[in-house]
Amino acid sequence: MGSFLEKHLQTPYRLEDFQNKIFIFTNKPDIRLYKIPPVRNFLAENVNGKWIYWGLVHIVKVNHDYVKKTTSGKFKIIRINTPEEMKQAFNLTDTRPEFNYFS
Repeated sequence: MGSFLEKHLQTPYRLEDFQNKIFIFTNKPDIRLYKIPPVRNFLAENVNGKWIYWGLVHIVKVNHDYVKKTTSGKFKIIRINTPEEMKQAFNLTDTRPEFNYFS
């Protein structure tokens, strides 16, 4: 497990820990389409093909590179799941048990 996840499982982060912070994602494979920002979306992390559902974000900016076929953007965290909610979130949002990080 990555240190960010390990820390969260030991002492859960709170939404206040991320207040007024903007996060950047860059060069994600494929063109990812969102509704016009700001739009709510899942904050999910793929770790070696397994999914961790961290919470919810508002995507506030999106850029597409149509030559490289990548998506970049910015987001704000609007909900952070507790460790127990992270484990339950997969069962509520996905139907492929082989992709569950916590199984």
